[in-house]
Amino acid sequence: MTELPDAELRARRANSFGAQAAEYARYRPGYPAGAIDWVLPQGAADVLDLAAGTGKLTESLIGRGLNVTAVEPDPAMLGELRKRFPSVRALAGTAEQIPLPDSSVDAVLVGQAFHWFDPQRALTEIGRVLRQGGMLGALWNHEDEQVPWVSTFDKLARARAHRSWTRPAQFSDHPLFGRFEQQDFRHTVRHTVESLLAMIGTHSHMLVASSEERQELNERMRAYLLAQPETEPGEFDFPFQTTVYRGSRS
Repeated sequence: MTELPDAELRARRANSFGAQAAEYARYRPGYPAGAIDWVLPQGAADVLDLAAGTGKLTESLIGRGLNVTAVEPDPAMLGELRKRFPSVRALAGTAEQIPLPDSSVDAVLVGQAFHWFDPQRALTEIGRVLRQGGMLGALWNHEDEQVPWVSTFDKLARARAHRSWTRPAQFSDHPLFGRFEQQDFRHTVRHTVESLLAMIGTHSHMLVASSEERQELNERMRAYLLAQPETEPGEFDFPFQTTVYRGSRS
């Protein structure tokens, strides 16, 4: 397999999710309540779910009684969000061009997406729509690699298209924000072997892999999971860690 240049591979991965929007909505995990509470400023009422995807964060935010606007660039993902949450104001837009007025929200939350943004342009635009003292929170769910069997599984799940990035580098100094803070939250999601493989199948490195590579990876992951006492046939708790960064609008 000929490897693509990083920029081309990144673009393919960033635009790969829409084809699997229904599966993304079904299998991707939500976010722990403590992580969302840590981001939301006291008294928040108007909240933007930016790069909202199929509404994994949107669901938790509307459950808190907040006035939520969802912004998402992918038409298929946006369509799935509108189908799931028809009462939510859902708009097409990007982090670098948010279709909202200046100083219109108390918080901007970004789930599993900030690494796809142009960081400085996005921070400028997010700062524009935030009210003074408002909060930006970026959240990432990832496998809890501090659990040994999960760490081994994560390595097995990586396709050749897998690329890593350093999340803290996304939050360099910006004149509209104070110093960003980081916090980690642990949670579990109930899975079977097949539902866990389906969840991994919605990751961008799997979506852009060849059908042969996906089959090979699925067979490898399935064999490993069926051999582990923690994941023997039936349901089991799969450990996640949610890494969160928050920064206040100056």
